Amino acid sequence: MKLKHLSLSVMMMGVASGAMASGYHFGSQSVSSQGTAFANGAEAADASTIFYNPAGLTRLDGTQFSGGVTLVIPDSKYTDEGSTRYKYNANAAPLPNNGNNGGSFAPSAVAAPSLYMSHKLNDKLTFGMGVFVPFGAKLDYDSKWSGRYALQSISLETINFNPTLALKVDEHHSFGFGLSAQYIKAKLTKGVDVATGVLNVGQTPAGQALAAPKVTAIVQKLMQANPSLTLAQARTQAVAMYQAGIAKLPDGQAKMDADDWGFGFNLGYMFTLDENTRFGLAYRSNIQHKLKGNVTWDYPGVDDPTLLAALRNGAAGGHDNSAASVDVNTPESFSANVFHQLNPTVALMGDVTWTRHSRLKSIDIKFPGTSEGDLNIVQNWKDTYKVSVGANYKYSDSLLLRGGLAYDQSPVQNDNLRHPALPDSDRYIVSLGGNYKINKQSSVDFAYSYLFFKEAKVNYTDSCAPGSLTCTGNGETTVGKYKTNLQMIGLQYNYSF
Repeated sequence: MKLKHLSLSVMMMGVASGAMASGYHFGSQSVSSQGTAFANGAEAADASTIFYNPAGLTRLDGTQFSGGVTLVIPDSKYTDEGSTRYKYNANAAPLPNNGNNGGSFAPSAVAAPSLYMSHKLNDKLTFGMGVFVPFGAKLDYDSKWSGRYALQSISLETINFNPTLALKVDEHHSFGFGLSAQYIKAKLTKGVDVATGVLNVGQTPAGQALAAPKVTAIVQKLMQANPSLTLAQARTQAVAMYQAGIAKLPDGQAKMDADDWGFGFNLGYMFTLDENTRFGLAYRSNIQHKLKGNVTWDYPGVDDPTLLAALRNGAAGGHDNSAASVDVNTPESFSANVFHQLNPTVALMGDVTWTRHSRLKSIDIKFPGTSEGDLNIVQNWKDTYKVSVGANYKYSDSLLLRGGLAYDQSPVQNDNLRHPALPDSDRYIVSLGGNYKINKQSSVDFAYSYLFFKEAKVNYTDSCAPGSLTCTGNGETTVGKYKTNLQMIGLQYNYSF
């Protein structure tokens, strides 16, 4: 019942079946990089090197511009395998959620833009600016699906502004440094298990006091209708009738939105061995966010004014509208990459990226200005690696073809820690792409990627009972499996002058 926790926590947990990289990273920040399955960090093909290795800016002449968009087309299906409500009665079997499989919860397509610019100030210094989407997700489950008490819908939008400066020390060594200003906005809707919350609180003295007038009224009617009933018999029947009526209450709904600005930095180093071979190292820092927002509660099926008032003041396990906040520390990443021009026609490249997802041990949600207990969701994410290999093939003076393969790990350690907002799993990436030169100043990059996700099983339990005074939780268990594949189509325009 106390559900505002997931309004914030799910938003931060990763959020994203629609994300392409592990955790809640969006994945593709450049169409030219996408064509090699993100293996070209040391290539510095265009101004998008700001994201992958800012030291690569020193290889770009004059002023260059790259603007692209990636279309994400997901195909995700969920199969429920026995999701249940909180077991408020220890002597009874857990009640099934009796919902569907979520419908078409993944969007048909999502587009994410990117924009980069570089300008060579002199032989040593190059300035750049990047604007891109580091995280993103959109899920919209059917309101009657079996996991509705964990999540109904979520939308995560981010934008990152990344001014950058690169220094060429000599013919072999270059360094890059960038600052990041990152904005996050999130919205979430989830179901409220009103019936279970009221029945669970009904086991307490406060809940029994709330129910007493209703039960007494039912007792009087029963004894009037059947004078042969004893008081004890009438009370037993009345309690059962009261509970049956509560059990029929329809779901409520919790909605929230929250946003925040955060700041970080990125570093890059590039070593040029000779005109054909170079190595790169890149680091992107964590960014601390303190998301603040508002939660609104709706109980459309509760028409009893006494019960509704009790829900609003928490006496029946419900809530009134309030503020909420959560501190979030995004993971840092470290990359090592290599590029080698094998011959005038073929170039080979590779990248290994480590991401410190283990920063996310748990999510602690606070409710300032209220007496409600904090929410603690244990995640215990693990650090992950992404390994990419790619190649360029110069078909002609105008056309360069690209291809790549990648393996990207998920930070989710096991089924018990996988939440419906992040049905994430390890995935393989196959990419094809290319660059076509329109003229001396203009070119177009294009890319297509297919992502194969491993089957993702979910067995997630909210460990906090609804109506608890010491913690906030809903108590449901979501059990099922996800099967996901995803396509990406990218188009990017480049201009230099």
